[in-house]
Amino acid sequence: MNPNISQIRKDFPILSTIVNEKQLVYLDNAATSQKPIQVINKLTDYYKNTNSNVHRGVHTLSGKATDEFEDVRLKVAKFINAPNYKQMNPIIWTRNTTESINIISMTWANDNLEENDEIVVTAMEHHSNLIPWQRLCKRKKAKLKIFPINNNQELDLKYLDEYINSNTKLVSIVHSSNSMGTINPIKTLIKKAKSVNAKVLIDGAQSVPHMPVDVTDLDCDFLVFSAHKMLGPTGLGILYVKKDILQNLEPHFLGGEMVLDVSYESATWNDIPMKFEAGTPNIADVIAFGSAIDYLNDIGMSKIREHESELTAFALNILDENKYLKNNSTLFGPKNILNRSGVLTFHSDIAHPHDLGTLLDNEGIAVRTGHHCTMPLMKSLGVPATLRASFYIYNTEEEITKFFECYSKSLRFFDNVR
Repeated sequence: MNPNISQIRKDFPILSTIVNEKQLVYLDNAATSQKPIQVINKLTDYYKNTNSNVHRGVHTLSGKATDEFEDVRLKVAKFINAPNYKQMNPIIWTRNTTESINIISMTWANDNLEENDEIVVTAMEHHSNLIPWQRLCKRKKAKLKIFPINNNQELDLKYLDEYINSNTKLVSIVHSSNSMGTINPIKTLIKKAKSVNAKVLIDGAQSVPHMPVDVTDLDCDFLVFSAHKMLGPTGLGILYVKKDILQNLEPHFLGGEMVLDVSYESATWNDIPMKFEAGTPNIADVIAFGSAIDYLNDIGMSKIREHESELTAFALNILDENKYLKNNSTLFGPKNILNRSGVLTFHSDIAHPHDLGTLLDNEGIAVRTGHHCTMPLMKSLGVPATLRASFYIYNTEEEITKFFECYSKSLRFFDNVR
């Protein structure tokens, strides 16, 4: 049974917003998702009734805040099916996906990478999963290899043995592309990486919010994602680290909370995972994120993936039947719906994406324009930028129809004034 989308939409106050005298159509979910009232209420409830620092207090409010804060850590570990998470929770709170990747580059990778070792990323990586490895490889005199894509904007797996080999120390790959919607065959890549004793980091910023992700099944070493892309608050990232690595990982940030004992000469670290969380954490947003996890679980991640796939198929069908758009607009990403997320990215020689995005905004339609933090990819595709529409659980076929009507109308406007 499919989710009741009309009922779900009632939980999101912002969806009733009027933009430029038009009903809002929010199709910028790859940048950030909207928040249901349950998450908003939980956030305000914390500040109204619980506001206190966690872990060190003996008073009632501190104890309540600590319990709620740590309960969410358990929820997240269960959500991604982390193994034995009740014995040693492998979830580390960060500010965002970017910080999570940087932490691994500055700790595990920095300690284990040697001269002439190789790190493999793909040609479709977000800057956050490219630049940290560029700097690390330069400092360590290691090699950064860019796994190529084919004409269908999918990884070209015929190069698998060439790019992942005995020199590979780490494979750091995006699960689902934020700029093209490509879903990568990460199980194939992980299996190959494991065969050469390489570690694997999965950038799950665009996958964890939209489909089931099971770290036990995947057998990845690191998984990173962000709360704000999955109905939660901004400013909260999640770093999962496999147990055998986590036990030997040294903290990067130092200070209060993450220490067990301190003298003027030295310090010892707190238990995992607090060992990696220096200073006062983002308490309110973590607690509110728990409500987002509950909301997603109530719907079911498989149902969310199914709904978005149906929306994507609907959109591709509209595009296929619109001869004007087919002739004057290029859609990037895989043709196979099974290999594509709910992200549609377009470019047209008729008008710059920024100009098209402005006209769409005049119609109340929120999309993202630009290079989407994938500048090298845009250059390889031969475009300066693209226009991106991205879906989530509260989007409808009616909204997609309106998007294509207004997108076509905007293109025709610029076509007529050329």
